[in-house]
Amino acid sequence: MTDAQHRFTDAERDAVYRAIELRRDVRHFTPSPPLPDGQLERLLQAAHQAPSVGLMQPWRFMRLSVPAWRERLVPLVEAERLRTAEALGERGATFMQLKVEGLRDCAELLAVVLAPDDGTVFGRRSLPREMAWCSAACAVQNLWLAARAEHLGMGWVSMFDPVELARVLRLPTGSEPLGLLCLGPVDRFYDQPMLEETGWRHRRPLNDMLMETPRDAD
Repeated sequence: MTDAQHRFTDAERDAVYRAIELRRDVRHFTPSPPLPDGQLERLLQAAHQAPSVGLMQPWRFMRLSVPAWRERLVPLVEAERLRTAEALGERGATFMQLKVEGLRDCAELLAVVLAPDDGTVFGRRSLPREMAWCSAACAVQNLWLAARAEHLGMGWVSMFDPVELARVLRLPTGSEPLGLLCLGPVDRFYDQPMLEETGWRHRRPLNDMLMETPRDAD
């Protein structure tokens, strides 16, 4: 029998699945003051409890609390937004109508950074960088779900030149910025992912993603 401390009640289990289902990549925030320190610490502790390959914990979070940072980073995102629109060709004009970040409005702005390689071999000898990326992504997903449970929105902004952002943030050699995380209260959560609501793209069914091995293994 599983120890009581490791069991979930039906209501607790349903709440986990509900948070997963209702999580959204948010771009529209209610302008708000910074989050209370205790709440932000809870969220970051949730992120820090993520699994990581070889227990390497490659994630680093940088709190960009000074308002001037936002104005400094917006042009980096806008420059990549324009390059993306150009790369999209005939869909570029439609793309430019989409809101892709909430840097100016969110209560908290965080940078998630991949730390310099610490030499971990366990579990990542053949895929060293990829397993570090996957581990950091697990931390971001934990933060996303915790934010949703706290009735906060979060958006992962990936439109930037990583070399330029690393320079602006003065990251140590070997570090790599993976995203700018906009976090804070929202007026509403999207009923569907924003790209579905806007008709940009639609979620594919699970069966399209599920593969089975051939019955004949020879």
